[in-house]
Amino acid sequence: MAEYDLTQRIAPLLDRHLVFPLLEFLQERQLHADEQILKSKIELLNKTNMVDYAMDIHKSLYHTEDVPQDMVERRAEVVARLKSLEEAAAPLVSFLQNASAVQELRADKQYNLQMLNERYQIGPDQIEALYQYAKFQFECGNYSGAADYLYQYRALCTNSERSLSALWGKLAAEILMQNWDIALEELNRLKEKIDSKNFASPLSQMQSRIWLMHWSLFIFFNNDNGRSQIIDLFNQDKYLNAIQTSAPHLLRYLATAFIVNKRRRPQFKDFLKVIQQEQHSYKDPITEFLACVYVNYDFDGAQKKMRECEEVILNDPFLGKRVEEGNFSTVPLRDEFLENARLFIFETYCRIHQRIDMGVLAEKLNLNYEEAERWIVNLIRSSKLDAKLDSETGTVIMEPNHPNVHEQLIDHTKGLSGRTYKLVSQLMEHTQAQTAR
Repeated sequence: MAEYDLTQRIAPLLDRHLVFPLLEFLQERQLHADEQILKSKIELLNKTNMVDYAMDIHKSLYHTEDVPQDMVERRAEVVARLKSLEEAAAPLVSFLQNASAVQELRADKQYNLQMLNERYQIGPDQIEALYQYAKFQFECGNYSGAADYLYQYRALCTNSERSLSALWGKLAAEILMQNWDIALEELNRLKEKIDSKNFASPLSQMQSRIWLMHWSLFIFFNNDNGRSQIIDLFNQDKYLNAIQTSAPHLLRYLATAFIVNKRRRPQFKDFLKVIQQEQHSYKDPITEFLACVYVNYDFDGAQKKMRECEEVILNDPFLGKRVEEGNFSTVPLRDEFLENARLFIFETYCRIHQRIDMGVLAEKLNLNYEEAERWIVNLIRSSKLDAKLDSETGTVIMEPNHPNVHEQLIDHTKGLSGRTYKLVSQLMEHTQAQTAR
């Protein structure tokens, strides 16, 4: 299903180092020719300092032990530059490795700069050298060293732009090391900076939000609570507007999160409207599945899309993560998705039918008769379904569902509270803008 591969849309919005895990996944899934993937890797590596890795791929691609002379020369340049930067940053690195000396640092950056200058003869040049050294380490593929130095640099940096750049670098390094909890902390820190910073233009701020959402995919689909967190982030007005304006393909991941999320969210109805609005700019089997079930009530179409969704998930680098269990390999998100997708079809179908033939229902759920019967019995037993199963006639009889007045009142109150908060926020932003003028 290479037609639904989003790599070409996503890659330009990632740091080039973050593209490598995507290419590794595509190579493993054999979605594209091996030669094409290897050439893409070399093209990426040519813009980094990972020369040894580039040499290995060149040998693999062209089946030779020889490498081009320009690669050999490039390697010598990288080694010389690394040594030069290491020497320039040495005084500050030496200080940071001294635990008793580091204890002299305070939260006040100006005090730290003055103290470093007076006691250790470390000034702006050495601090700048630390940043360049950390950046170079990152480009060489030493993500652990880069993360440490960027963290320390931010504690001393007084330039807000450089500090923001270091934060992006730190986030990328933590993602590449798969330190998901730390990466989530850096992501939240970066979001706070982006939302509060005065950008030169609203377009620049929107672009930063788009980059942030793309980078966040690595974290959210590798974090225990990621399916809720991606809804919290992507569904915020400013982020959802950015998706609709410049990155509608991210709707795939928000739609998946809504489907696999065990807590059905009030925002789901509003999200279905977004799916409808954006059908002209982006659609794939996952978004079309929701449209079939909740907009068109096309259950045959939903069944067909559900089969296509399975292929999309298996071939998506963020959704198709495999887990090895003994001799077996599973894709947990695929299993959760199909289970909840069947539940979506079943709930909607039951809402418009009181008595349902088991054979028809099995067909709609893409199960055989026995599997469908067992699935429905489990739903009734777990109190997820208010119904009776008549085995003699082979039908499911739905119990009348009278809405709870108190629950309706709570839902409406929640919605009113959210709208009020949004209105107050907009008024405050407008007032602040007027005051700034």
